[in-house]
Amino acid sequence: MQRTSFLGWCVLRQMHAVKRQKRLAYTFLLLVPRGLLWQCGCCWGIYDRLVRRFLLRATRRLLKEIDLHLERDGDSAGRVIAAGNGRETGIERFLRAAILPDVARQYLDHHLPRLIRTFTLLPPNGGSALELGSYVYGAAVLERVLGYRAVRGAYYGAQPGSDRKTLEIAGQPVFELDIDLFDAETHSYPYPDGTFDAVLCCEVIEHLLRDPMYLLFECRRVLKEGGLLLLTTPNAASLTSVARTLHGRKSPQLFSAYPAPGNADTPHVREYTVSELAAVVTAGGFHTEVIFTEVLEGFENTSWVKPLLEREGFDTAMRGEQAYCLARKQSTLPCERYPRWLYAI
Repeated sequence: MQRTSFLGWCVLRQMHAVKRQKRLAYTFLLLVPRGLLWQCGCCWGIYDRLVRRFLLRATRRLLKEIDLHLERDGDSAGRVIAAGNGRETGIERFLRAAILPDVARQYLDHHLPRLIRTFTLLPPNGGSALELGSYVYGAAVLERVLGYRAVRGAYYGAQPGSDRKTLEIAGQPVFELDIDLFDAETHSYPYPDGTFDAVLCCEVIEHLLRDPMYLLFECRRVLKEGGLLLLTTPNAASLTSVARTLHGRKSPQLFSAYPAPGNADTPHVREYTVSELAAVVTAGGFHTEVIFTEVLEGFENTSWVKPLLEREGFDTAMRGEQAYCLARKQSTLPCERYPRWLYAI
């Protein structure tokens, strides 16, 4: 019954997609008998070509709609958006009170909406948490605002090691954090199995050079059963990316610039679509609980892209520039070390 309703919906949508004049003309051709057209001087060959053209267009659009419907049904990304933990005001107030150098302050202010949204996805009053790629103030939010009892930070290090960082917050005691240094793609993470209730991997996966699944497998190892993995990354299938592709002037990757001299950051190696993000999380042995995108300010106008995609029958959900994914470790789920779509083997 549902399939029949869907097919009927596709046919109606195709009929509405044809301009009014053409729709009336095609309807006339389909309904008027051939003999009458012949008497009116209309050639059967022209009649047949027009009818075949209409049926071919209708069939093509119908098949496209069915293909998109099946793809959405099998898409592990889902369409789930988190309500948040209600700590938005406290998170924003705390981050604005952080005392930072000018460059770090500019970065935080520019990305403040994304950071606030990220930390509202985590449940408050948690146990232990690990922040990969830590800039310290994120770990400080986990402890001082969300109430996590034990927080660790990690950052890239060519050789394993550790560092002690501090953060001054106006009106509060200095925050101190132990930062573990290691290569997230090759080194064994310096934590026993099942250590953390939550692992944050925010704006990290797009920087990895060679083995993103290694990171996911290590995150799974150090998480407790049922622990949460929070991933954020730019969305490679955003409206901005589509617009850039069609214009042909800029890279569709949202952030494609190389670091200038004095900037030691690794550039974005590979940005992911939302479906790909859900797929790597699933391959890592996680159950996706929340996944969605949001529009970011500061990008070019893309208001014309969504109507274009809708008119051509493409899915317009999950088209924001920023992707968020919250997943839970489940040991009973299967894992895939080298997904064929991600690795050239």
